[in-house]
Amino acid sequence: MNKKIIGREMLICQCLSLLPSEELDCPLLDYGNYKLSTKALLKILVSAQLDHWDSYRHMEEKLEAYPKLREEIGIKEISGSQISRRINDLPTELVQKLFMKVVEKIAKLTQGLKGLPNGLGWLRIVDSTEIRLPQNLCDWAYISKNQSAVKMHTRLVVASPDVVYPDKIVPSSAKLSDFESSGVIIEKSNSIYVMDRGYPSRENLQSWQEKDVSFVVRVTKSLRLGILEEYGPTHPSVLQDAKVSYTVSQPPVRYIEFVDDKQRVYRILTNRFDLTDQQIMDIYRARWMIELFFKWIKQHLRLTKIWSTKPQGIWNQMFLSLIAYGLSLIVKLQTNSNKSAWEFFRLLQTYLFKTVGSFKRALKRKKKRTSKGRQKVPIPKPKVKPDFGDVALDKTELKKKKHK
Repeated sequence: MNKKIIGREMLICQCLSLLPSEELDCPLLDYGNYKLSTKALLKILVSAQLDHWDSYRHMEEKLEAYPKLREEIGIKEISGSQISRRINDLPTELVQKLFMKVVEKIAKLTQGLKGLPNGLGWLRIVDSTEIRLPQNLCDWAYISKNQSAVKMHTRLVVASPDVVYPDKIVPSSAKLSDFESSGVIIEKSNSIYVMDRGYPSRENLQSWQEKDVSFVVRVTKSLRLGILEEYGPTHPSVLQDAKVSYTVSQPPVRYIEFVDDKQRVYRILTNRFDLTDQQIMDIYRARWMIELFFKWIKQHLRLTKIWSTKPQGIWNQMFLSLIAYGLSLIVKLQTNSNKSAWEFFRLLQTYLFKTVGSFKRALKRKKKRTSKGRQKVPIPKPKVKPDFGDVALDKTELKKKKHK
């Protein structure tokens, strides 16, 4: 880890010290807010993400319990109501800028990584996830009679099989479709963009080709294609590999059709003629990494349980959750840990209020037992219906009693 911050004893304080402090000083925003500066507020909210503080009262209790954390944040005492009032006034542009600075740090630490193996390289996977909101409190996010929600459009960088991070997100109402967000989130890059069926349209495909964007995207049957040249598939799962045209005004693209283990058909368009059909198929299959990422952050960060019912507060919470994820990844890269993202984050949470030294020792600790022990051969047993007792009701037993 950075030698300049080794002096901070508590792990959570060292994590907070990784935030770019030059971006946190906001004299205009802090005018009149002497008890809780913008810098202190952001550090509190990032701490809440790292340690799963689920309410403003919980934040107040945690800060009261740890004087060293209050010292790192720069406050003497604070109430949950003060934090609540400030989160909705916090400009999302400022939180977004802080997120981008954290992404820059991750990008520097991952420069030496080579992406996915077998010639696939770096990928940028684009997709969105929906976050449900309480309908009675968030009528501005109305979708249907029984649903209110927002979306987080995400661009996920795959730097290696074990290192992924979002380098751009776009918050929106849930009514904004994926292909409408593509103009903002898909930019020229050296890596390959991987997308599902929600993103391609004739206009988007033309735009990507004009921008010289490398893409591997799934398309629907409704997109009409003209076959120009057939190639011989080299993998048994590939049904068709061909050069096709979807419009007269643009250069031809490549069409690959393959099936998975359950015989589901996937139709892929790409402008990468230099890769094999198996590589294109493997690139699209890697799109599942963003689904795992969404599942991970919803389970382990404060993303789905909202702190605010106003749009700006919810946008801020999205960026803050990903800032916390970024800080965890920075610590993982600095310690050269080979643990999975979840194993590392779980250990980080366990040692947040302990010393950095104890956390490092825990990272190096080896499992005492490597053997699975004596493995017994399972003996098939006849299925026996469990006894429900006299208190609980069973539908089958009720039917029997009626027929008697």
